[in-house]
Amino acid sequence: MDDIRNSVVQASRVLAAAGLGDMVWGHASVRDPGGRGAWMKASGWGFEEVDAEKVVLVSPGGEVLDGTGTRHLESPIHTEVLARRPDVGSVVHTHAPALAAFASLDCELRPISHDAVPFTCPQLPRFTETGALIATPELGGSLASRLGGANAILIPNHGAVTVGPDAATAVMHAVLLERACRTQLLAATAGGPATWSDDAETRFKRDQVWNTTQLHAGWDYLLRKVDT
Repeated sequence: MDDIRNSVVQASRVLAAAGLGDMVWGHASVRDPGGRGAWMKASGWGFEEVDAEKVVLVSPGGEVLDGTGTRHLESPIHTEVLARRPDVGSVVHTHAPALAAFASLDCELRPISHDAVPFTCPQLPRFTETGALIATPELGGSLASRLGGANAILIPNHGAVTVGPDAATAVMHAVLLERACRTQLLAATAGGPATWSDDAETRFKRDQVWNTTQLHAGWDYLLRKVDT
């Protein structure tokens, strides 16, 4: 399982390098290939502190099956999304400031820049059942149902969850969502936005700008920042 542990370590370190840390909160997970649950960082550590010894396997019932340390209270986010989305191999939950601020606004995310393209047309959902911790399988299941087939979901008064077929994609979706929210907040301070890509251009840019090769290029860049 060294490769899986390393994927969680890399995801955590890249999230830190991208500025998406929140002290010891927030987490990334990778699906266990044997169907036992989610590999994720142990509770009590910041993204930048994660190494192989700080990665645990959490079962859908919340039991730590492998590794030392305790699980995050919000592990149901990961186990429930993975249970409902066979196409998802990795889940990220962050409390980054710009996306948290944007989630509080009663407005849609607009494709003002490339960054918002993976989350519009259709519009990414919001989970409004609670702004507290997603600490039970029931809440995790509700969030997963609301997420549907989207790449991300905003949680007002809390943060966001992003997903992908692998850690690189899930992490890049978290990075792009934060940037997209920050860009729209900046535009709003200037009285806008007044223009953004229409649906046809958004769909075109989704494949042109954020195909698998481009997403992994962004991941590789951030991974190089971790290694320097």
